Amino acid sequence: MDISSTQLRVLVVEDCTDTAETLRFLLDLWGHNVRVAHSGHSALVLAPLFQPDVVLLDIGLPGPDGFQVARKLKDASLPEMPVLIATTGYDGAAIRRQAREVGFDHFLPKPVDLAHLRAVVEGVRSVVRV
Repeated sequence: MDISSTQLRVLVVEDCTDTAETLRFLLDLWGHNVRVAHSGHSALVLAPLFQPDVVLLDIGLPGPDGFQVARKLKDASLPEMPVLIATTGYDGAAIRRQAREVGFDHFLPKPVDLAHLRAVVEGVRSVVRV
């Protein structure tokens, strides 16, 4: 199977409906199987069922924030740990350091640069077993 045809399971966790749906639409257009969760709680319920390869996770969620969700995903007994991509309107050395410490693999400040997002996702696609 050609790497470019490998469909990833991508979980978008974003409380802003417009942003979530835009990301869902683009990732779907790029050939991925996408689910959306609008809260940290729903992401934690959906992740074990969906078993995502990639999680785009907004840090500034109400309720459990993205840092708390990332920690819980790391502690969950998922068959394979998904690649965690922080998406956030916050930026700076301190928040990037905290994201790294929690276990995020990538950090994308908002508004998300779509070319950068696609490159990150394609990088994941290239290492996923077919």
